[in-house]
This record gives sequence, C-alpha cells and structure tokens, in this order.
Amino acid sequence: MKMSENCSGNCASCSSNCSSRKKESFIEPTAEFNNIKHVVAVVSGKGGVGKSMVTSLLATLMSQKGYRVGILDADITGPSIPKSFGIMGNAMQNELGILPAESKGGIKIMSVNMLLKETDAPVVWRGPVIAGAVKQFWQDVVWGDLDYLFIDCPPGTGDVPLTVFQTIPLDGIVMVTSPQDLVSLIVKKAYNMAKMMDINILGLVENMSYVKCPDCGKEFSVFGGGSDDIAKELEIDLLGKLPIDISLTQMVDNGCIEHFNEDYLNKAVEKLENLNK
Repeated sequence: MKMSENCSGNCASCSSNCSSRKKESFIEPTAEFNNIKHVVAVVSGKGGVGKSMVTSLLATLMSQKGYRVGILDADITGPSIPKSFGIMGNAMQNELGILPAESKGGIKIMSVNMLLKETDAPVVWRGPVIAGAVKQFWQDVVWGDLDYLFIDCPPGTGDVPLTVFQTIPLDGIVMVTSPQDLVSLIVKKAYNMAKMMDINILGLVENMSYVKCPDCGKEFSVFGGGSDDIAKELEIDLLGKLPIDISLTQMVDNGCIEHFNEDYLNKAVEKLENLNK
C-alpha cells in the first residue's frame, strides 16, 4: 500500500499499513552514566550445550586482549556466571544504581545470584518478573565504560531472549550448539527467531565437538558431527569448536575461567573485533 497524500508522518496515530510505515521500536537505553560500545548476546536453542561457558570464554578472551568487558547474566533461574569467575557475596549499590562485581581480571559481572541471601536459593518467578529483572540489569546497573557487554541468555526462545532481542540494542548474537543431529534442529529454531526479529547472527560455536586422546593426540568426535553442515546450510560462520576438555571443567568449578588461554575461539574473537570496523 502506498503512502497516503494526507500522511502526517505520525505512524502512531494511523492504522494504514503503507510501505513507508515506521516499525515500532521497543529498544530501551541504558543509564546515562553508562557508555557501552558493543552488546553481544550468547544464545542456544536448548539447555546443556555450554552456553554460559562460551559466554565466559568470550568475555575472558576479549579482556585478555585489553578490552573493557562486562557480562549480564540473563539466565535468571539458572545463573552460573559468578561461580565461573570465583565471585562470591552480594552486589553493592550507590546513589547511581547497582554496582556490578569485578573479576580478578577486571570483568564486570551482574547476576541475580549476587542479589540473593543464599546462592542456592531458587528463583521462583513468573516470566514477566524475570524479563523485568533482565531489563533492570540493562538499565540500572552501573556498567560505566565498556567495549563489550556479553549477555548470557537462558536457553530456548521464550520470554527472556525475546526481551533481550526487543529491548536491548544488540550488535549481534553468537549461537551455541553441540554436535548431535537433534540439536541441529533446535539451532534452526533459534536462528529463525533471530531472523524473524532482524537480529544480526555473528556465527555458531560448537561445544563438546571432540575429545583428544591424551596418549596419541588423535581427535574423536564422540557425538558425531554436523555443525559444519548446519552452518553451511544457514549461511552463517562457524566461529569455533570446543573439545570435551576436563581442564575447562576444572577452571569453571574452581572459579578461575580467566586462566583459559587456548585458541579454540580465535575466529570468534576476530569476528567480535571486526565490530569496531
């Protein structure tokens, strides 16, 4: 439908569906004292594929390269980011808002676990309340100056990913998967959600991709393969493959993920740095 000759330019007061109609935006700004250059969400179509670990690794690698980095833990009912970085205790607050904790490497972190009296207390909230908490972490946390803010989304295509996609100005998303064929089907759901909402897809990371024999060094794809094919089919970049590595598990369990120094995600780091160009 063509624009009416009597168009006032105010789409909010018009019911016509003309070609020049402006899309309604739900994007909300962060607080005025924050200066966040790039925001990247890490998502997965299902749980248990290592999304939070990938978030932690990406933040660690960018911090090691000298960038100012933060993590917004949007997995409200299953927060795990603070433990990966060895952060204990509650968040503080000043006249400006909620203060994020800082890891030993200087990564700023905000998670609902830092607001609970007991870290193992369940968060029994309905969807709208959870989504509201994520928006509060975006708007009311004193992030300050950041080059990259990573958002660890809960799995699936529900309330929280929808809130993140609609209200936070994302530079793009990184999707995390594992090699099984069933998971590839779920990847397409997350991919289609992002496309439906016009979200930039930076690429795909495959976790639990293989295990390396400690004696001969040979790699075994114990769960099969498939991420190369799905990345090619969807025409997105495969940003890296993480092995089943007990040292990574130990780093997470011991709260020292910042000791990670492998090159598994070099392509992902390059992609993130290209956001500056």
